[in-house]
Amino acid sequence: MHRKVLVAEKPSVARDLARFLGATQRGEGTIAGQGWTVTWAIGHLAELKPPDEYDPTLKRWSLESLPFVPERFELRPTGDDGARRQLATVLRLVADADELVCATDAGREGELIFRYLLDLAGCPARPFQRLWLSSLTEDAIRAAFARLAPGSAYENLHAAARSRAEADWIVGINGTRAQTVRHGQVGSGPRVLWSVGRVQTPVLALIARRDDEIRTFRAETFFELRTLYRDARFAFAGERFAAREPAEAALATARAHPLRIDRVECKRETHAPPLLHDLTALQRDLNVRFGFPAAHTLKLAQDLYEKKLLTYPRTDSRHLPRAMHAPIVATLESLRAWRGERIALLDLTALPLRPRVFDDGKVSDHHAIVPTGKLQDGLGEDEQRVFDAVATRLVQVFLPHREEDVTVVLASAGPLPFRARGVRLVEAGWSQLEPREPQKARGKARAKAKTADAAPPGEANGPDDDEVQELPDFVVGESGPHEPSLHEGTTKPPRPYPENTLLGAMETAGRLVDDDALREALKARGLGTPATRASILETLLSRGYVQREKKNLRITDLGRYLVATVADPLLKSPELTGEWEQKLKEIEAGRATRPAFMTEIVAYARQLVAGPAPLPRDGLGTCPRCQATVIEGKAGYGCSRGQDGCHFVLWKEYRGATITPQLARVLLARRVHTVPLPLTGLGPRILCLTDEGLVIDLAVPSREAQSSPGRPKATPAAAADAARTRTKARATARAKPATAPRTPDAPLPPCPRCRQPLLEGERGFGCSAWRAGCRFVVWKTIAGKAITPALLATLLSKGKTRSSAGFTAPDGRPCRGRLVLDESGARFVAEPGDERSAGE
Repeated sequence: MHRKVLVAEKPSVARDLARFLGATQRGEGTIAGQGWTVTWAIGHLAELKPPDEYDPTLKRWSLESLPFVPERFELRPTGDDGARRQLATVLRLVADADELVCATDAGREGELIFRYLLDLAGCPARPFQRLWLSSLTEDAIRAAFARLAPGSAYENLHAAARSRAEADWIVGINGTRAQTVRHGQVGSGPRVLWSVGRVQTPVLALIARRDDEIRTFRAETFFELRTLYRDARFAFAGERFAAREPAEAALATARAHPLRIDRVECKRETHAPPLLHDLTALQRDLNVRFGFPAAHTLKLAQDLYEKKLLTYPRTDSRHLPRAMHAPIVATLESLRAWRGERIALLDLTALPLRPRVFDDGKVSDHHAIVPTGKLQDGLGEDEQRVFDAVATRLVQVFLPHREEDVTVVLASAGPLPFRARGVRLVEAGWSQLEPREPQKARGKARAKAKTADAAPPGEANGPDDDEVQELPDFVVGESGPHEPSLHEGTTKPPRPYPENTLLGAMETAGRLVDDDALREALKARGLGTPATRASILETLLSRGYVQREKKNLRITDLGRYLVATVADPLLKSPELTGEWEQKLKEIEAGRATRPAFMTEIVAYARQLVAGPAPLPRDGLGTCPRCQATVIEGKAGYGCSRGQDGCHFVLWKEYRGATITPQLARVLLARRVHTVPLPLTGLGPRILCLTDEGLVIDLAVPSREAQSSPGRPKATPAAAADAARTRTKARATARAKPATAPRTPDAPLPPCPRCRQPLLEGERGFGCSAWRAGCRFVVWKTIAGKAITPALLATLLSKGKTRSSAGFTAPDGRPCRGRLVLDESGARFVAEPGDERSAGE
């Protein structure tokens, strides 16, 4: 009997394809009928063997055995007993089939899964046909079968996929072993396993860099001159003031003159609808709206795909092929039963063929995520949220642009220039379907163009009022009395990475690369793929290298130590992925060869395990800020360009430890001293030097810290549950063991800004890194109440204290309130209905 075998990537896809083919007879790991036998993998059923299965002596890790690269890579089964039984079924069918169809996911990974199966079946060169699917609707399956192509047409894709897998194995295995052998034994405890990789290490370095920026940020006070005229807010058009005296002088000048309108400019701005979702955009969207972790959104989208409600989710395209115009019209027609009032906003008889939606040149393996047109009752709350987001976006892309009249008014009060900006909504367009009020929708539209939503260092912490006000009609030449005032504020550090922003940074990592060709390669892929970015973040969390703090991802001491001890800068940079992607795309296109690429990878592995360069013999080293020579002074080691404005100093004393010239040489060259030093009040610690030249100390790495990094980590589903019940989530996230009252010998908690130790002074509790610029301090008396060490511990652990009596309002009356932690220390917040905030 002529046997036709089709191999899908997962059971749910196999069921849909079997239904289309008329196969209904269920067997052990198969569905048969109409001359077809449909079977399936369960994702990856095979993996590359570890080193010790090539050579048992490699169970012992040593630098002498590195780099290890097999002469020929071999595979082994992976998964539980059920997966192995399914593998045996697939291998038997693949070997015996008269006709074989590969229906694994369209892309590198799907191709690799199938080719590994051919290898294990002992028939790697056998002919087969390739089914290329982006959707599981009946029409899409029928069209894909009409386009069946010989497997040989995908040989270059196979070469690129296998090269990527083997290169990641070579770098990951050799880098992890070298890093662990060199730096795993710190102190007297068990050896710590240090895991490195082409994608996870640059992502970890990205988080470390941001947290170092926060640690080293120096807050500065500033004064802004503002005025109110005809209920419109004007801001001084010059530079803000760094000192109070010139600000007060400018205020006096403004008060002495009326405000005169000098110029009025009005222009209409249009904002195009956002693009359709790819996986990363969907993950970011759901993280912002509902706090969903990326892995949770991926699972939900995958479930909706398998229910045939959404198209394939693991895509990096935000466009559709032009041939999908008619099917999209039909899909939108079907969605009337979902939200009829939204579909009514469109004219489906004349749906435009917009290039921002339909562009064949921007669709590769898979098109953007869109609904299939099928609807289903009884979806879970989170599933419904994902479906609603995707369906709403499909409607939005066909709606008109958002239009606003933006008015800029230039004015003057004597010699002082002022500026006001106002916005008036003309046409809501696509933004009427945004889940937020129009003002925020507009801000979101502007934010789409940014890589991250973190405030740049030095940004004011005042409200951006001119973004939301509507201005009255002004006439050039009019003047009148106004109400000038001074606003005192402090600059604020960059924000930590929330998961949404970090996903965006991974997607646009090419912006961090100088080389044009590598930047272009990363533009197409970024760090990781849409399907793997969520798992990369979960890996860093599970290994204790990062931890979640509310919506933010912060590096732990373990992670910071790992980044510091990775000697090869390329492994910590997106450039490595850029180089690989550039060459893998050349392999896919047939313009480069797999052997040449693998030869380069082996050479890089040799470089990776070679270790750090020797320390300089002469001198101390170079300045981390400007690369000038560092010279020794009486109290520290400073930059030789100090008179030219570089103020880097590495002090000779740090928390009771002496920084010797040799230790300074190590820190300047390698940025980390891996031998623990005893610090006053802290015990043994590891010293690191940031890129800005600030000394930070880390806990000594331990296997215990790696297995339980100190803060319970929620699974993606649990984190999503927490996002749904925000009140309970906040209580859970902030819940920590009760802080016992501090004894005279007990150390104070660390500084929440830079994690350096706090010191108790006569008037307050301040950061020990004050010489390096950290200005964090909590005064011992705030709003008339004494701040005890126990109250301080509660404030630092929970971010605020309980509401209590004992405070004094500005007018001298007693009042109730609480202390709230902020960037520079603590402030008093009165109970609602009591007195206004006060504090020192």
